[in-house]
Amino acid sequence: MPILNRVAELLPEIVAWRRDIHAHPELGFDEHRTSAFVAERLREFGCDEIVTDFGKTGVIGVIRGERAASNAKVIGLRADMDALPIEEVTGLPYASKNNGVMHACGHDGHTAMLLGAARYLSETRNFAGTAVLIFQPAEELGVGAVAMIQDRLMDRFGIEQVFGMHAFPGLPIGTFGISQGPTMAATDEIEIRVEGHGGHPGRPHECIDSIHVGAQLIVAMQQILAQNVSPVDSAGLSFHLFHSGNTQRIIPQTAELRGSMRTLTPEVRQLIKKRVGEVVAGIAQVTGARIDLTIQDSDAVVFNHAVPTKLALHAAKDVAGENSVLETPPVMVGEDFSFMAQARPGAFIWCGNGNSAGLHNPAFDFNDEAIPYGTSYWIKLVENTLGS
Repeated sequence: MPILNRVAELLPEIVAWRRDIHAHPELGFDEHRTSAFVAERLREFGCDEIVTDFGKTGVIGVIRGERAASNAKVIGLRADMDALPIEEVTGLPYASKNNGVMHACGHDGHTAMLLGAARYLSETRNFAGTAVLIFQPAEELGVGAVAMIQDRLMDRFGIEQVFGMHAFPGLPIGTFGISQGPTMAATDEIEIRVEGHGGHPGRPHECIDSIHVGAQLIVAMQQILAQNVSPVDSAGLSFHLFHSGNTQRIIPQTAELRGSMRTLTPEVRQLIKKRVGEVVAGIAQVTGARIDLTIQDSDAVVFNHAVPTKLALHAAKDVAGENSVLETPPVMVGEDFSFMAQARPGAFIWCGNGNSAGLHNPAFDFNDEAIPYGTSYWIKLVENTLGS
């Protein structure tokens, strides 16, 4: 079916919401203005129940359908609200007004599309059961979903299935991407502190060079993927920070390294963790440095369950057409929706953002042309799943 006529009518308003949120980005658990904006819109729409400060700064909106049903269901629709600590370079009229913070991952669009669906569903209520709209904080910190679950999100509202959606740069506008099974990676944060022995570069034999030790660690850990992980298994291990020393003519005493590992199966995840520990221990023994390793679990694998995936696929095809819903392979980014899909059967879908800058890029902007498709997807998902 084409885009819903009412969604087309609402489009200028939804775009205005999106751009207002974009201009006022807030980091995880600091989304006070955004949460207030969302809650005020939900009140205007006449949602049956609105809960603020849920999972610290999250917002819940509940809309009950008016169609009769012998066994009414409850589903959750989730959008994330937080921004990233990135300086925006788009130069757009609605660019971030908060220095060093921007919506570089499309959460402004996610929030606006779910608000648009809330507006429509509150007006029509052409479904049975209950739609629970979840406006989640702190996705970029990997802890917002957990905070909401700890506030008894699933039990308090009786959610039986949960659904998420995310903009996807490079996927054409008007298309969706989804597949059953693992769809996004588990991410684990790696922190390493090297304690060597600083000294004069003219007497290196009296030192333990922390830069040299750190370099050995990085090279050796890349070999883990090449030599220990099967070529048919997806995995990633990269370092994002390497800091040692602050001046010339001194071999530095310490070095700090931070990175992440990304995997799609528990077996590969545990294998890489084990090998990282063994590499650290071996290089510490060879070099004489003290090396402290911390591996912090972050997002789990986002796993699309069979029944919710079929429901999401059906709704997407209703909106975009049979040939515009693609089977997408897993991607090695993390998403804390994973914890919601562990708590209840769930499905996560990609919404095409067209030829835009990539996610987490200072030139990224959510494409407003995607709004009618994402908003209509949410509506059809509710009306199809809670049809009777």
